[in-house]
Amino acid sequence: MYQSNIYEYLENLSAEKLLVCKDDKEAIGIRDVANLLGFESFVLPDIRVSVGEDLRTYAEEIQRFLTTLAAYHQSRKKKVLISPLRTLLIPFPKPEYFATHTIAFGDTLDLAVLKEKLYHWGYHFTDIAVSPGEVSFRGDIIDIFPIDAKQPYRIGLFDEEVETIQHYDEATQKRILPKEGEDELDHITFTAAFLALDQEAYEALKTRVEQSNYDTFVKDVDSLGLWHLEELGESPLEQFGAVMASKLDEELDEIYALGQPLISRESFALPVILESKKYRDLEVADPNKLLESHRDKTITILAKNESIVRGSDLASFEGIAFVYQEGIVNLIGPDRLILSLNKPITRKKVKKASLVLDELKPGDYVVHENHGIGIFKGIEKRDVLGAVSEFVVLHYQNEDSLLIPVSSLEVIDRFVADSGTLPVLDKLGKTSFKKLKSKVKEKLFAIASQIINLSAQRHLKKGIVLQTKLEEHTVFLSKAGFTHTEDQKRAIHDMLDDLGSGRMMDRLLSADVGFGKTEVAMNGMYIAAKNGYQSMMIVPTTLLSAQHYKSLKERLGEEEIRVAKLDRFSSTKERREVLAGLEEGSIDIVVGTHALLQAKFKNLALVVIDEEHKFGVKQKEALKEISIDVHLLSMSATPIPRSLNMAMSQVKSFSEILTPPIERQGVRTFVKSYDEKVIKEAILRELRRGGQIFYVFNSIAAIEDKKKALLALLPNLRIAILHSKVSAKETEEEMMRFQEGEYDLLLSTSIVESGIHMPYANTMIVDGADHFGIADLHQLRGRVGRGSKEGYAYFIVADKEHLTQQAKRRLLALESHSELGSGAVLAFHDLEIRGGGNIIGEAQSGHIKQIGYSLYLRMLEDAIKELSGQDKEISQHVDMKLNVDAYLNEELIEEDRLRLELYRRLSLCESIAEVYEIGSEIEDRFGKLDTFTKQFIDVIAMKVLARLKGISKVSSYGENIFIEFTEVGKERVVLKSPSKDDDDIIATAMRYLKGA
Repeated sequence: MYQSNIYEYLENLSAEKLLVCKDDKEAIGIRDVANLLGFESFVLPDIRVSVGEDLRTYAEEIQRFLTTLAAYHQSRKKKVLISPLRTLLIPFPKPEYFATHTIAFGDTLDLAVLKEKLYHWGYHFTDIAVSPGEVSFRGDIIDIFPIDAKQPYRIGLFDEEVETIQHYDEATQKRILPKEGEDELDHITFTAAFLALDQEAYEALKTRVEQSNYDTFVKDVDSLGLWHLEELGESPLEQFGAVMASKLDEELDEIYALGQPLISRESFALPVILESKKYRDLEVADPNKLLESHRDKTITILAKNESIVRGSDLASFEGIAFVYQEGIVNLIGPDRLILSLNKPITRKKVKKASLVLDELKPGDYVVHENHGIGIFKGIEKRDVLGAVSEFVVLHYQNEDSLLIPVSSLEVIDRFVADSGTLPVLDKLGKTSFKKLKSKVKEKLFAIASQIINLSAQRHLKKGIVLQTKLEEHTVFLSKAGFTHTEDQKRAIHDMLDDLGSGRMMDRLLSADVGFGKTEVAMNGMYIAAKNGYQSMMIVPTTLLSAQHYKSLKERLGEEEIRVAKLDRFSSTKERREVLAGLEEGSIDIVVGTHALLQAKFKNLALVVIDEEHKFGVKQKEALKEISIDVHLLSMSATPIPRSLNMAMSQVKSFSEILTPPIERQGVRTFVKSYDEKVIKEAILRELRRGGQIFYVFNSIAAIEDKKKALLALLPNLRIAILHSKVSAKETEEEMMRFQEGEYDLLLSTSIVESGIHMPYANTMIVDGADHFGIADLHQLRGRVGRGSKEGYAYFIVADKEHLTQQAKRRLLALESHSELGSGAVLAFHDLEIRGGGNIIGEAQSGHIKQIGYSLYLRMLEDAIKELSGQDKEISQHVDMKLNVDAYLNEELIEEDRLRLELYRRLSLCESIAEVYEIGSEIEDRFGKLDTFTKQFIDVIAMKVLARLKGISKVSSYGENIFIEFTEVGKERVVLKSPSKDDDDIIATAMRYLKGA
């Protein structure tokens, strides 16, 4: 497709047309031209889906598809619709089903009618609205997130009259107040989440979908609606006058060879836009030369805004018409020249949702810091001495239960251990858990003091100062062959600052595989080499060393920097040469496994360690020895928890890369019942595009039979088998072969090795997905779709009819949110916590199994703080036993899980401001606070004050309030309240605590 052809065609176009192109990239090129010519252009997303496939997997694209069509039908301007070819294989709804609905300030709403309408329009009713297409009714508050809105709306009612309309932030659920000078919203207009249907049409569609022959995990309108539109839809080629932007015969041949779309091949016999006679496309190297030689033409320059123009290299601005809009068009014709200063648009950082909702579910294991591991049963209301409050119920051995007041939830944590380890329940009242804790504490003090001493030794030595402001470095950066993400730039910049500062660098870089850690390390090595020093990169496996060596050689080989590798596959002769070269300084950079630990260097300046936690204890010791007087960069693919970062910030510096590379595509997830057809289709779909498959099957005993079953389906499939019983050496050799393409499918029992980049393996089949935790499924899914190809994850369940509701919901959430969703947050949370355990080393992993990662980390942070003389005060617990009714009222917050989450956040507050901020958030999200909720928030505020004052217990009996202190021998204070009413008791205690 040439933009010049499109320009000439659109220049003379008067009728409304649908332009058909190959893919997203071409669609954007056409859009840029159409916008420049004053068209309002509507670009449909590229949806590559076969007939009858589950559309829930494509939820985001389907929403964009519907909102774009709705906007197109509403537009009254000169307009053009642009669509990638494969999107046209989906039936298009007729224009009349894109109605809108308006709610204005002062309207009287009939809630029953509104709910009915939203239901038929395809909205989902949830307890909190966080994604487009969701709505939540809570008393006087309606939250709605229309699919065409950037932010959701909160509508406040007075009885049935609309009193306020405001935006809120879907991540925090807090209202966003209008900025100064902005008016309050006086109405909202929204489209349907699916189609604007009435009851009859919706019910008929729903019936058709439920009786559908297509196999999807759930048969509902989200999964299959568009395939069964029938009289509600029509072929886009009949609905619009269509024209091809370029010849697409090859694409059409491929589509019709692989399947039978609903639209016949004949319908695509469309006119094709002719080659332009007047214009041609330009490759612009130097705009000034072009401007100079075409002064006589009308010159137009496209730029997003003025600052781009000011920052450009243009020699003069005379006689140039500037058009301020997005897009890239470079064309030349007999009477005009069009140039662009814009760059291609970069990707946004993956947004982490901040509310971890289902953090605790009944039946989860939790660890209590004094009583050990129990099972969380739920929240109960109890009346104690005439005062009502809520308690969290835990069960221990022999069904003994422990009640924890909701005001002190900070003493429990979710039990997180490596996947698959089931904890043993503790027995209440026994001291075994206390003993275990003090044993772990000793161990931790030893580890923490080692970390701190090592860092002190490094701090005392002067670092090797490297010149980092080198001109050739800028050139080296630009030769990367891709645009660096913001995070990458920051990590490189921080590292160079360290290298030039005269201090010893000790930096930890965490980033997912394929996010470009090696690129960061390479910049450090480049600087070291240009300063005449050596660097070494040490990795746990031969496979990683081969991979890093390849990328280092590619980037640094042409820079006259000598790169060598040393690992198990090096011959004796190569080994000797490399070791000699390092000693005499003829090799600048070496990459390898622990074989490098014996090497002697002439002038080593930088050591890079990848996946440090995978080395053995002895190797770790040797690494510490080598790196004691050089700069150190450790890299890890697992994220590290923030709290640990903070505790260790005096010891190490941290960098994180969270932005995926620009060309990264992401993963599509399908949930299917076990069916040989599905498995065969999934494998063939990947092999057709020249890729490889991971097949995860969690049973060593039956894995050979699984191989036979797969070979029965596809006799020519080349299969490698890996599981924990295969030796490390063999595992590594098989992985090498898989990576080099000698196998098509890797059949393995558990999580496929994390640090390895396998750009060709882009399909993941998880057999028996209902037996994996959500965090594991997320991690598995993250292994594919890391290159520029889209990944596919198939979660296969044995029989979907027998799944529990919980498992069903969990899998559906995975299917519809390929990126976010609370599952991802939880998985990230678990990963972080495990990553935190790893950073300290494996020697104590037995203890982690017994007390769980989260408590282990808290103890470790305390140990580090205590030893490095940070926070002397390890926080004390305050026992709140005031005889008042105080709890979050379930009439205000109906859902247990929402209440639990707020209890948890309140119990972790460290300042009064935080407590009242959550109070105002509750009011904001759920409506006016009632007395019990207000009193609970006051109790938590008092608890925070008491902790700061060194008070251990606040209790009351009748009108007397007793205050006891942690300091031994300090006498308790008795306060007298005017009456034993709740509000008097709270006011009296609060007065004392604020003034004490």
